[in-house]
Amino acid sequence: MGSAIATPAPETPLVGSPYELRVALGEKVGEINIRAALQSGDCGFVHSFTTGSAVDGPGMRVVVWLTGCQFKCVYCHNPDTWKMTNGMPVTLSRAVEELRKYRTGLQTMKGGLTISGGEPLLQHRFVLKLFAAAREMGIHTALDTNGYLGDRLTDSDLGLANLVLLDLKAMTPDLHRRLTSMDNRPVHEFARRLAGAGRPIWVRFVLVPGWTDDMGEVERIAAFAASLGSVERVDVLPFHQLGRFKWHNLEMGYQLENAKPPPRATVDEAIARFRAVGLSAF
Repeated sequence: MGSAIATPAPETPLVGSPYELRVALGEKVGEINIRAALQSGDCGFVHSFTTGSAVDGPGMRVVVWLTGCQFKCVYCHNPDTWKMTNGMPVTLSRAVEELRKYRTGLQTMKGGLTISGGEPLLQHRFVLKLFAAAREMGIHTALDTNGYLGDRLTDSDLGLANLVLLDLKAMTPDLHRRLTSMDNRPVHEFARRLAGAGRPIWVRFVLVPGWTDDMGEVERIAAFAASLGSVERVDVLPFHQLGRFKWHNLEMGYQLENAKPPPRATVDEAIARFRAVGLSAF
């Protein structure tokens, strides 16, 4: 199986901002060891570990940002999370130890653990093991996912996530492909499966000028979300340019170089379209 996977020393801090550019932290991990880590779930590739988030689920959250993503969203503010080896290899035991430090605070503030990315389901075994450890500590769990790899999870696996934050990019198939480079049918199938199982969903929708701000498209997403029956909340997230420097530093072509955040009036109009079909939207 090759040499052991190199992991950070115990004193290496995991806490950091997802807005920091991070590359090649796991570059020395060979392909065989990467496959072994993904297969076992005993090691994950972590971009950053954030505390005190109030926007990634209910209450105050600890957020683990994993690396690796099959979507290539044109508006992504963390393109350094696309490549798995840009993340720091972290053992499951180390991640659990770090989470345990915040157990009392998370319970007091009615918060919990959110695992995001990247796309966390590329490392679904690590996610499930960390969720299981969190649940044993009485910590609420939330999965932030694009949903494309939802078929990797069994019905039992779904039970380890108290909440799914589902990122709906677009309903129109061609627009979704242009936005992400991927098909959206698996996303919608996963959403329907969650709804069929009665699993709570929070929908996240990024409003991007010139791409997803057409109100007809917003209404299509709203209608789909409303049809699910288990969507508790919709967050309309205005596009921003906080990640532009990453595209520059990574020497990646950035289609939204000159894009501006949507006007407040457009954001409010989008929120109103979701509320018009009976959804709680913010």
